Amino acid sequence: MNLESTAVPGAAGDTAQSNWLSWLLVAVLIYVLLAAVGAIGDGFKAATGSNAKELFAFASNPAIALIIGVVATALIQSSSTVTSIIVGMVAGGLPIAIAIPMVMGANIGTSLTSTLVSLGHIRNGEEFRRAFSAATIHDSFNILAVAILLPLELLFRPLATASEYLAGLLVSDASVSMSNLNFMKTLLAPAGNVLDTATGWLPGIWSGVALILAGIGLILLVVTQIGRILRTLMVGRAMQILHSAVGRGPASGMASGTLITVLVQSSSTTTSLIVPLAGTGVFSLKQVYAFTLGSNVGTTITALLAATAITGASALVALQIALVHLLFNLLAIALIYLLPFLRQVPVRMAETLAQQAQRNKGYVVAYIGGVFFALPLAMVGVSQLF
Repeated sequence: MNLESTAVPGAAGDTAQSNWLSWLLVAVLIYVLLAAVGAIGDGFKAATGSNAKELFAFASNPAIALIIGVVATALIQSSSTVTSIIVGMVAGGLPIAIAIPMVMGANIGTSLTSTLVSLGHIRNGEEFRRAFSAATIHDSFNILAVAILLPLELLFRPLATASEYLAGLLVSDASVSMSNLNFMKTLLAPAGNVLDTATGWLPGIWSGVALILAGIGLILLVVTQIGRILRTLMVGRAMQILHSAVGRGPASGMASGTLITVLVQSSSTTTSLIVPLAGTGVFSLKQVYAFTLGSNVGTTITALLAATAITGASALVALQIALVHLLFNLLAIALIYLLPFLRQVPVRMAETLAQQAQRNKGYVVAYIGGVFFALPLAMVGVSQLF
C-alpha cells in the first residue's frame, strides 16, 4: 500500500512536468510560426520589389486562384498552413482579389483528410456508408459555399468590403506609422534576423526566393508539430467534449467543433476525429453536420494569429485576408445552414455520394481523384479559353 501511494504522486508529477514542457514547446513553435509568416512577406518583397502583381499574373483568373487553394491544401492537408502562407503572400503584394478565391479553395481542399479516414470502414458496408457520408458532408458544404459565395464576391465584393472595414478598425493608422514601436515586430526581430542572415548571402532575387521557401518550410514543419503535440495533450478532453456537447443540438455541436479545432489547430484533425464515431453509429449525420461547420470556423484562428506577425503598411491587408477566411465561413453558415431550403442540400449530396460509394468502391477513387485533382486541372484548361 505504501509503495503504491508513493508511486502515484511521482507518476502524476512526471505527467504534469511532461505537460508543462509540451505547452512550452507549443509556445516556441507558435513563435517560429509567426516568424515564418513574416519571412514569407519579407521574401516576396525582396524577390519582387514593386512587381508583386506581375508575379501573380498567372493567377489573375479567380478560377485558377481557387484551384491553387484546393490543390495546395489537398496536397499539404492543412488549410491552416495554406491560409497562413496566403497571409504572408498578401503581405508581400499578392492582390486581395486573388487571395480570396485561394482561401475559398483551401476550405475545399482540407476536407480530403476526413474522406480518406472514412476508408478505414470500407470493409463494413453499413459502417462505410455512415462514415463516408459524415466525411463528404464537409466536402459538400464547402463546395456549395464556394459555388454560392464566389460569384457573389466577384459581383458585389461583400467579403473584401467587410474585411477591409473590420481590419481598418483593428489596425489603426497610428499603429502602422509607428511600426518601429510595434511589439510583435520587436518580438520577432531576432528570428527574422537569423532567417535574413541565412538567406542574405544569395545574389539578387534569390535571397528573397530562399526566404520564401524557408518560411513555407517552417510553416509546414511547425503546423505539423503543433498539431501532433496538441493532439497528445487535448485528445482526451476533445473526446469528452464530443460526447457531452455534440449531441445536444446544432448550436452546441458548432461550438464544440469550433473549440476543439482552436485547441488542435486543424479542422482536418477534428473532422477526422468524428468520422469513425459516425461510422460506428455514435453520432448521426445531422450531428456531424453541425460539428464540421464549427470546425470550419475554428480553423480560421491560425490565419488570424499569423496576421499578427505582419507589421507596417502590410499589416492592414494581412489582417484583411485573415478576416476574409473567418467571414467566409460565418457567411456560409448564415446562408446555407440557417436557410431551410439550402440546409438539406449538403446532406442529400453526402448521402447520395455514400450510397454510390457503398455500391461500388471504385466510385470512391473516382470521387477523390476527380473532386480534388482532375476537376481542378480541367477548370484550369477551361479558364484559359476565356
